[in-house]
Amino acid sequence: MAPKPNPGDNRTRSSIQIFIVAGLCCFFYILGAWQRSGFGKADNLAMEITKNTGGDCNIISNLNFETHHGGEITSTDDSVSEKKVFKPCAPKYTDYTPCQDQRRAMTFPRDNMIYRERHCPPEEEKLHCLIPAPKGYVTPFPWPKSRDYVPYANAPYKSLTVEKAIQNWVQYEGNVFRFPGGGTQFPQGADKYIDQLASVIPIKNGTVRTLLDTGCGVASLGAYLWSRNVIAMSFAPRDSHEAQVQFALERGVPAVIGVLGTIKVPYPSRAFDMAHCSRCLIPWGANDGKYLMEVDRVLRPGGYWVLSGPPINWKVNYKAWQRPKEELQEEQRQIEEAAKMLCWEKKYEKGEIAIWQKRMDGDSCHSKQDESQVTFCKSSDPDDVWYVPLYQKMETCVTPYPDTSSSALKNFPERLYAVPPRVASGSIPGVSAEKYQEDSNKWKKHVKAYKRINRLLDSGRYRNIMDMNAGLGGFAAALQSPKLWVMNVVPTIAERSTLGAVYERGLIGIYHDWCEAFSTYPRSYDLIHANGLFSLYNKKCNLEDILLEMDRILRPEGAVIIRDEVDVLIKVKKIIGGMRWDTKMMDHEDGPLVPEKILVAVKQYWVAGGNSTSTQ
Repeated sequence: MAPKPNPGDNRTRSSIQIFIVAGLCCFFYILGAWQRSGFGKADNLAMEITKNTGGDCNIISNLNFETHHGGEITSTDDSVSEKKVFKPCAPKYTDYTPCQDQRRAMTFPRDNMIYRERHCPPEEEKLHCLIPAPKGYVTPFPWPKSRDYVPYANAPYKSLTVEKAIQNWVQYEGNVFRFPGGGTQFPQGADKYIDQLASVIPIKNGTVRTLLDTGCGVASLGAYLWSRNVIAMSFAPRDSHEAQVQFALERGVPAVIGVLGTIKVPYPSRAFDMAHCSRCLIPWGANDGKYLMEVDRVLRPGGYWVLSGPPINWKVNYKAWQRPKEELQEEQRQIEEAAKMLCWEKKYEKGEIAIWQKRMDGDSCHSKQDESQVTFCKSSDPDDVWYVPLYQKMETCVTPYPDTSSSALKNFPERLYAVPPRVASGSIPGVSAEKYQEDSNKWKKHVKAYKRINRLLDSGRYRNIMDMNAGLGGFAAALQSPKLWVMNVVPTIAERSTLGAVYERGLIGIYHDWCEAFSTYPRSYDLIHANGLFSLYNKKCNLEDILLEMDRILRPEGAVIIRDEVDVLIKVKKIIGGMRWDTKMMDHEDGPLVPEKILVAVKQYWVAGGNSTSTQ
C-alpha cells in the first residue's frame, strides 16, 4: 500500500514554535525530529528531547549564538529603520517560474525553441511578495522513498499519468504519485536499461561520474543511476508536460528547467563523462549538427553520448514509430555525419540504442576535420556561455581540444579531493594546487561547524541542497554523502570561473546570475548555503530580489546558512525580518573577533489561503 502523508495540525506547529525561543539549535533538532517522524508527532518528541538534554541547548561551547555585533542602526531616515513586510502572493503563483513564465513565453518565436528559453520579467513586472505553497503541502519523503513516491498535494498534476500511462512514467495512487522507474525507452524499468548501457560504458568503476540528461522527463534515469554513484544533471523545458522537472526535484533528483535552443547550455566545457537522450525530441542532425557540437563542447574527452529512440535502427522500427522510413533514414544519416565530423567513434548499436565515444585527444582527428573543412570556435574560453555578447549564442563550430589533457582525471570518489586538472595546469588564475588544498581544508572546518549548529545537516533531513556561490565546490565536497546532493552555482560575476574544476571533482553545478530568477520551480531545495554572495552582489542588484528568490526556491521549513561580513549581514537580516523566516546571527567558528559572521534561518510553514506559523 502506498504511504499516506499527513500535513499535521495547528497544535503540532504551535508546540514547535514554543521551542524556537529556546535557541535555534533546539529548534533545528526538534523540527527535524518532527519531520522525520511522519508529519505531526512533535509534541511527545519535543518533550523527550527536552528531557534527554535537560533543556540545555548550549551544545556548542566555542560558538556563541549571540553575536557581539548588534548591528545598531544610527540613521534617522525612517525608510531605513522601518521593517518592510512582504505579503503572500496570490495562490495562482504557487508554481511561478519567473524566467519561464508560460504567458510570457508565448510572445516569443517558436523557431528553434526560442519561446522555451529564459525570458525574465523586466524590473517593473517582478513580484515583490512571497510565493505560497499549495494547500496540503507536506515535506517530501526522505530518500530513497522519495525516489518512488511524491505527495500529490506537492505537485497536483495528473496529466503525465494519462499521457505516459503505457510507458510506466508515473501512476496516481490515492494521495501520492508512484514512480515505477519506467520511461519511454525503458518501460521495463531504468535498472535494466542502465545494465544494458553498462555493458558498453564503464559505469561501475567510477570512470563515469557526471551525466547530462537532455529532455529528462521525470528523471528516472538520474534517480536510478544514483545508487551506482553516478550523478545526473537533468534538464527539460517547462512545456505541455507541466511538472516533469518539478516531479524530478520532489523525488530528490537534480534537475533544472532548460532547453537546447539558440543559447549555449550553462555548463562549462568538458564537464560531463556522459550525455544521454532518450526520445528527447531534439533534432540532433538539424542546423548542420549544431546541437551535437554543443554536446561535444560539454563532453569530456573520452566521454560517451547515448541516443535512445528514433531514428536509431530505423529499418526495423519505422512501422512501430509510425513515421516515414525516408525521413528517419535522413535523420540518422545527418547524425552519423555530424558524429564523424566530431571524430566520435561509434561503439554500439542494438535495438533502439546507439552509443558513441568522444576521442581522448584531437591529434587523430586533425586530418579528417581538415578534409571536411570544419570550423573551429574562436572563443579563447569555451566556458564563456552566459550573457557574453559574442559567445552566448550557440554556434555551428567545433570546440578545440584543450592544451591540457583530461586523462589525468581520477575515477570517483578519488577525484573528489584530487587536484583538478584545471587547477594543476594553472588554467584558473590565482588558484594553485596549494590554494586548492587550503580551500578544501577550510570548508571541511566550516562544514564541521555547521554540523554543530544543525545536527540534522547530514541526517537525510536535507536532500536537495544549493550552494549559491560555490567557488571550488569545497562546501559540497565536505558534505559529500549518498543522502544528499548539492547544486553548485557559480555566479557569472564571480572573480574566477571555477565551475569546470567543480565538475572535475565529480560534482555538478551551473552558471547563474543572481540578479535574475533561477531556472527551477518553487520549493525545490531543502537547504540553501550562501557564502559571500551578498557582498558579491551588493550594489549590483537589489538584495531584496535575491532574498525573495531564495524564499521562492526554498521549501517550507527549509534551512538557510548565510556566511558573510557582519555589515552586509545586518542589511540582509533586516530584509529577512519582513519575511516569514526565523533567524539567528552567530559568530564565526574562530570567535567573535572575526568580522565574518553566520546567519542561520528556517523558513516557516504556511500555505496559500491556509493557516500560517507567522506571527505577523
